[in-house]
Amino acid sequence: MSHHATTKLSSLLLRQLGPRLLSPSPFSGAMMETSKISRAVARNCTSIASTNAEKEEKPVPSSVAESDKTAIVSYWGVAPPKLTKEDGSPWKWNCFRPWEAYKADTTIDVKKHHKPVNSVDKLAFWTVQALKYPTYLFFQKRHMCHAMLLETVAAVPGMVGGMLLHCKSLRRFEQSGGWIKALLEEAENERMHLMTFAEIARPKWYERAIVFAVQGVFFNAYFLAYLASPKLAHRITGYLEEEAVNSYTEFLNDLENGNFENVPAPAIAIDYWCLPPDSTLKDVIKVIRADEAHHRDLNHYASVCSLCSVSEKH
Repeated sequence: MSHHATTKLSSLLLRQLGPRLLSPSPFSGAMMETSKISRAVARNCTSIASTNAEKEEKPVPSSVAESDKTAIVSYWGVAPPKLTKEDGSPWKWNCFRPWEAYKADTTIDVKKHHKPVNSVDKLAFWTVQALKYPTYLFFQKRHMCHAMLLETVAAVPGMVGGMLLHCKSLRRFEQSGGWIKALLEEAENERMHLMTFAEIARPKWYERAIVFAVQGVFFNAYFLAYLASPKLAHRITGYLEEEAVNSYTEFLNDLENGNFENVPAPAIAIDYWCLPPDSTLKDVIKVIRADEAHHRDLNHYASVCSLCSVSEKH
């Protein structure tokens, strides 16, 4: 092949293959397109962010801000109905409702004592006595702090007993004879005692730590005791309530002797126990002591029938 023919063939191949070999590859072209799109998206995001920033800088009307802060106390996000008292004034408590208020029976016998007659009773009695003396030594005449610690413990048995009877009723497909509701109401009543005292005084940090530790230990111990023997658990609670009655009796004596200031009753106590508007702390302690005496009788009776069966159909 001559030199002329070779040159002509080379030029022909260069014209055919040159654009493909010398042009940018598809991958590089795609990369260029991607970079263009990225720059465009970045510009759009920047403009959107600046627009949102301008919107945030605009002052929010006070009416809108206040409406956003309005709390709706409901599980379903629906504002609860506005409740009123008998005199037409608004009801301001969320922890209980007007139909849950009542008048305590202050004529109940506060000196009643169940004498231990068998081994279960004696075990329960001496258990409570062993727990009582360290508490009295620690609090001495600080009745308010003593009462607050007492209520944090006294509210546990009703909840534990009601919970376990509830589960037992579900397992056996049987009714409880009304005991679940009675025990849960007892726990709620004890909690309201604590809410009342919290309106009058606040415990110190170390007293809160004691409450935290004592409640944690007592809850688990009582839970195991109830699983082992409901009769023993309710007898322990009955003796605990007897000591609560005695403690509030001492509180009343110091109020009457002027050793403790007889401050006005908190509003929550007046509404919960339907007390007169001019009631004092002495009146509050009287109704709380009556509640404790009622819980005493309830738990001693529950220990007699032992609540080992939930088969009653009434």
